[in-house]
Amino acid sequence: MTEKLHNLEIYLKLVDTIGNTIEEARLRAVRAVNNELVQANWEIGKYIVEYEQHGNEKAEYGSSLLTNLSKDLKTRFGKGFSKSNVYLMRQFYMKYPKFQLVTGKLTWTHYSELLGVSNDNARSFYEKQVANENWSVRELKRQISSSLFERIALSKDKKGVLQLSEQGLMVEEPKDIIKDPYVLEFLQIREEQRMSESKLEQKIIDNLQTFLLELGKGFSFVGRQYRITLANDHYYVDLVFYHRILKCFVLIDLKTRHVKHQDIGQMNMYLNYFKTEESIEDDNSPIGIVLGADKNDILVEYAIGGISNNIFISKYQLYLPDKKVLENKVKELIDE
Repeated sequence: MTEKLHNLEIYLKLVDTIGNTIEEARLRAVRAVNNELVQANWEIGKYIVEYEQHGNEKAEYGSSLLTNLSKDLKTRFGKGFSKSNVYLMRQFYMKYPKFQLVTGKLTWTHYSELLGVSNDNARSFYEKQVANENWSVRELKRQISSSLFERIALSKDKKGVLQLSEQGLMVEEPKDIIKDPYVLEFLQIREEQRMSESKLEQKIIDNLQTFLLELGKGFSFVGRQYRITLANDHYYVDLVFYHRILKCFVLIDLKTRHVKHQDIGQMNMYLNYFKTEESIEDDNSPIGIVLGADKNDILVEYAIGGISNNIFISKYQLYLPDKKVLENKVKELIDE
């Protein structure tokens, strides 16, 4: 009986090994096909641009070049050559004139989304973030629509904005993980809808995967309503995460109103407790985020003055930001 179990175990390991080999081979095949598709579309874009630059476009087809190309390519090769797709191929070459600038970590669908971002700095940022954080196309769409680049850029100086576009977001210190505002449109809560803090928390838990995407790279969920007991009194931290890069706990307290100085004092107490009771030897000091419907910057400045803990006060909003307004603010920052 023991020998049969042993043989079965060896056999199951064989099946797992073969299965892993097949899955890795399929993944390599998908990547290879994608890389070929990306390169082919880049080359098609190059041929179109060179044709235009030699004056043939105006002489032969006029403004109908892309329409005629789409029609003839679909007739000969089938789907995948709509006018909008042919236009994207042309744009792809225009934005990436050297193929060495194209990363093999992104699919053609990723690049199709990126080409819709008109600002070069923003496009470069999103490209780096897709590669760094392995975003799906759906995640990329969400981050573009929520103006992630502009929201992070407005917390930096001109040099920081340019560095953001060249390298993506580099998480090196607590302030690098903070956004203001946090955009929670995915919760689908109407602005006029009254919402208790417990219901807001539940909505976030129900949409935890998207909330983690909004928080950014490195966050792992630890728990909700995390109990702290001091002198027989119980306190509860709304949401607790651990940040793998910064190696520390991140505590989030939710407020469906203006943030008050008492909220900051309470967060400071939570951080002191975690620093002493929860953090282990290799952990860095915990980070606290009080996330409220609104805040008064002057009050916050005075309330956190002299506090040694990492406390940040941010607002959340339940709708997508006005992208044009944010873009103009970033442009002003760069122009300065």
